[in-house]
Amino acid sequence: MTAQTPRLRLILASASPARLGLLRTAGFAPEVIVSGVDEDALTAPSPAELALVLAEAKAAVVAALPEAAGALVIGCDSVLELDGEALGKPADAEEATARWKSMRGRAGVLRTGHCVTDTTTGRIASATASTTVRFGEPTDAEIAAYVATGEPLHVAGAFTLDGRSAPFVEGIDGDHGNVIGLSLPLLRGLMSELGYSITELWTEDPAPND
Repeated sequence: MTAQTPRLRLILASASPARLGLLRTAGFAPEVIVSGVDEDALTAPSPAELALVLAEAKAAVVAALPEAAGALVIGCDSVLELDGEALGKPADAEEATARWKSMRGRAGVLRTGHCVTDTTTGRIASATASTTVRFGEPTDAEIAAYVATGEPLHVAGAFTLDGRSAPFVEGIDGDHGNVIGLSLPLLRGLMSELGYSITELWTEDPAPND
């Protein structure tokens, strides 16, 4: 059977291997162009709005590049809302440790902003997906061991469902993929809003998830 080439080019404006993996597993073969947006320079009134502002900024930067012409550009960004505060990637191990001690035994809401820009028409569709995350109660020793791996320094909220912190998450209410970094059901809705079926982006033989 001959592999099918999608009619539409898809560009992921993110360096996240988790987001790329989600798209590949779902049958897409996106190109990756990292936006380089300074996330600390942007603000918004609420965590949900901040996630969306960041996603829109990433998509806008990449969509303006000549190499993105004719493509659909996906921008995403995630923050964990806890006590009304938006928590992104911790700055250092000390902050990651304090973050986990404040999260254990509690629930937070993972907000992921999604923005799809059609570089052919200039149209944009964007929205934020929210998933409640219920954290377990890792011991101080477990937290120290996890922080020592370096993983929490590279992910929003200092945790991930597809890594070493998975045993410390009791459960979620909402879309699993959204917590990892991208909500495929929401992406489908945004594509539909722009006039595309998500199946137009499928390849018959998706690249394996690295």
